[in-house]
Amino acid sequence: MKSSQALNKAISWLGLFFFVLAVYMIYKQLSRYSAEELKNAIFNIPDINLIYAGIASLLGYVALSTYDYLALKYIRKKMQSWKWILTGFIGFSVSNNAGHAIVSGGAVRYRFYSRWGISTGDIVKMVTFSGFTYLVACFFLIILGYIMTPEHAFGANDSTRISTFVTMVLSVIGLGIYFWASIYYKKSVTIKGVKFRMPGFRLALEQTIIGSIDIVMASLVLYSVLICFIKIDFMTFMGVFIIAQVLGVYSQVPGGLGVFELVFSNILPGQDNQAILFGALIAYRIIYYLLPLVISGIVLFVYEYMKADEKLEEA
Repeated sequence: MKSSQALNKAISWLGLFFFVLAVYMIYKQLSRYSAEELKNAIFNIPDINLIYAGIASLLGYVALSTYDYLALKYIRKKMQSWKWILTGFIGFSVSNNAGHAIVSGGAVRYRFYSRWGISTGDIVKMVTFSGFTYLVACFFLIILGYIMTPEHAFGANDSTRISTFVTMVLSVIGLGIYFWASIYYKKSVTIKGVKFRMPGFRLALEQTIIGSIDIVMASLVLYSVLICFIKIDFMTFMGVFIIAQVLGVYSQVPGGLGVFELVFSNILPGQDNQAILFGALIAYRIIYYLLPLVISGIVLFVYEYMKADEKLEEA
């Protein structure tokens, strides 16, 4: 019993560790640029575009938080809205920056949900379900991205084109299997004492829609700060962004650092465009990664402070 309690405490504190790691990773990303470069990246962008980017970022994190709402539906539990919004926002702001989303986001969720009476097994189910929410959205958006992305964005290398096509075909198969199983596969699967079942078709569809909205909103953040300098068709941009976003997540590089630069450099040739892209990407990282992490840090500090006060009063 004592060892079990110690393990639970260790996992709970792991959530705070990953928050600190996320702060370090965003610092490491932005420390590559001088203060002047960071300032110029923001101030060279019109205010209205920054507002659009901020709104898109907010809506993106609302969609991300809804992952937790869907996960609660999956385990058939009800909870006050502020709890899953709080947990989802902090969990994703940490995992987006720290990388290894299942572990880092899972540790944050354990710290919160275990306090609110959700069992360890159900938390494992929630984290796994959220992972599949992102996966099926990726399947759907990879297919969409392949259709929308111009051929030259995949590079001149035949192996790159083939691997991209194979990824798209696998996504079609993966999405098809998931939807088929949501309709016809009714058996439960037990893994290390945790019983998993397939979500129903309606819930699977909700996963695909919510996950897609999240990625689309993230794309609008970058598009908002880029379009004021470069005229690029949104459908073309969207296709490239989806490919870059998915590759960034699968690479487990925090924030997909380097993936965006590599992919977008193929569609924005020329030194001038590369300088503009450089500035837009800095702004994107600040708006979509740094600011949510700062806000979640303040919220986390206030919440933990209030919980500590409650414990003192009870004592």
